[in-house]
Amino acid sequence: MLNYKAIFILLMFAPITAYAGLDSYSFVHVTIETPWAIFIFLCFLVLAPFVLMAILYWHFALKRHGKKNKAEVETK
Repeated sequence: MLNYKAIFILLMFAPITAYAGLDSYSFVHVTIETPWAIFIFLCFLVLAPFVLMAILYWHFALKRHGKKNKAEVETK
């Protein structure tokens, strides 16, 4: 039968120095470039749908304009 209290106590005293670094701010390197990197990432993330929307609008507008011109040529 496992004694959960004994296992818990052993785990409490286990060396956790390798894991302690993950909770600290030593891995977070904030420099002057960090806000610019965040801005550029968010700029592309926000503007990408608008660019895609403009490209799709342009594509289908040209396709519709081509069909319209083709119909006019056939009726003449």
